[in-house]
Amino acid sequence: MYYGIFNSPLFPIIVVGDDKGLSYIHLQTKSGKELKQSKEWIRNDNFFIDTFNQLDEYFSGKRKIFDLKLNPRGTPFQKKVWNALTKIPYGEVCSYKDIAVAVSNEKACRAVGMANSKNPIAIVVPCHRVIGSSGKLVGYAGGLDTKDELLKLEKRYNV
Repeated sequence: MYYGIFNSPLFPIIVVGDDKGLSYIHLQTKSGKELKQSKEWIRNDNFFIDTFNQLDEYFSGKRKIFDLKLNPRGTPFQKKVWNALTKIPYGEVCSYKDIAVAVSNEKACRAVGMANSKNPIAIVVPCHRVIGSSGKLVGYAGGLDTKDELLKLEKRYNV
């Protein structure tokens, strides 16, 4: 596995992957979780040039849909939820219930929330676009302030 570090305008981002695709995107925010780096990972920023270019385009408002080979690790249900997250349009939000309906299990709101919280590929798999049914920002591994910043960034460029 390789890893690279992208310095976004908001925070550093650690990306991890191999020839099978991107496995992790970790936001190095003040209020987020720490990433446990494996000693087996080899730093290779050049391996992630396309990923870095697409992230740069995202943060500058030029990219609304990512085109990257993904290889997230998770259960079949988690992967189904993460796939549904990629269908949320740029600059828009939906609820956990909306995602539960999208994965054909409308009573699975809590399970969707758990899968959402385990999303290993932040931003590209836009779990930040999922909000509570009340319309409030709830739960985000990178911290609610980061979720708010990402949503504001998308609203600014969503014209």
